[in-house]
Amino acid sequence: MDIDTMRENAGRASSLLGAMANEKRLLILCQLFERECSVGELAEALEVRPSTVSQHLALLRKDGFVNPRRDAQTLYYSLAGDEARAVLNTLHSLYCEPQPAEQ
Repeated sequence: MDIDTMRENAGRASSLLGAMANEKRLLILCQLFERECSVGELAEALEVRPSTVSQHLALLRKDGFVNPRRDAQTLYYSLAGDEARAVLNTLHSLYCEPQPAEQ
């Protein structure tokens, strides 16, 4: 792989990891890893105001990590692309699944 491609890929990876470095955004992405959610559902799950969730979703949407879908007055969000899902899958296996007992 040439250095220009590496730079481009590193920029995209850095953007994703930066989004996940914020605890609230990581929790939003984790919820969306499980299923599509509305802003209200995310706010309730995270115990924050819907406006707070909307601000985080706007950043995630701008970077292309979530997709919105409107159903009447309600906006639903889902994960976009495979990059975030792959990283979240790794994080889920490391931190959310039962780990074997240490020997």
